[in-house]
Amino acid sequence: MDWLGRMNNAMEYVETHLSEAIDYDQVARIACCSTYHFQRMFSFITNVTLAEYVRRRRLTLAAFELQNTGVKVIDIALKYGYESPEAFSRAFKKMHGVAPMSARDKGVSLKAYPRLSFHISVRGDVEMNYKIEEKQGLVMFGVSTLVNADGENPFVEIPKFWEKCISDGTVNRIRAAAGLGGHGQIHAVLYNNQGEKFSYMIGYFLPQSGLLVGFEKLQIPPQTYAIFTTGINPDGQNDIHGLWKRIWGEWFPSSNYEFANGTELEMTYDRGNGMYEMEVWIPVVKKSES
Repeated sequence: MDWLGRMNNAMEYVETHLSEAIDYDQVARIACCSTYHFQRMFSFITNVTLAEYVRRRRLTLAAFELQNTGVKVIDIALKYGYESPEAFSRAFKKMHGVAPMSARDKGVSLKAYPRLSFHISVRGDVEMNYKIEEKQGLVMFGVSTLVNADGENPFVEIPKFWEKCISDGTVNRIRAAAGLGGHGQIHAVLYNNQGEKFSYMIGYFLPQSGLLVGFEKLQIPPQTYAIFTTGINPDGQNDIHGLWKRIWGEWFPSSNYEFANGTELEMTYDRGNGMYEMEVWIPVVKKSES
């Protein structure tokens, strides 16, 4: 079965289990990939996490039932996984803007989040430059923060972290510790993924002189990487956000690889004459034949 069929079968499983506890591992098995790989790919393709999609679908169905049946609010709350009417009411009001009981009022405006399905979309002939490479272990140093993994959060929180590290002098301290010039390009590392959050380090390769006070050290084991490039562009025109989305939304679904659940890197290079290039390194393994 092709990728499209597997993804739609996975969503069929989700849809038929909205009134039960959903086994995310089973969803991923239907899609023939790891749980983390499925959730990451789903988020990049749809711009919403799987958990948030499930929450919205449940609250959509709950609103339909409130409008069209006389079932008690507490029974609908329990049906869709809420432990108390209060928790259900808070979630319902956050999405629909009204309390559950108000859903039965004539003329009330509610929100419906439609069932999701996957289709083939022709997006043009924009190429993706990538290579598969074996890399030896790396040792990085720098400063890190925790980033919320949901939806668009990384694309908001990570630039803010960079802005903070630039303004407070941290980036310059990393450059000095690494022996780079005042405008030397440094890198970033994404690691320690915990599902809802991951760690993000701004830093560089650890120098032979060792780790200086105020920095963290990160050991990265040998790994096979899929390495993608933004191409060489003027400063500020590297669309790293768009590259991440294309990797998970276009490359992974059509490739013979899946995410190896390891450390990811964003590498920045000065190519001279005001031109820069960025690479995204993602650890991968070949998909099983099953």
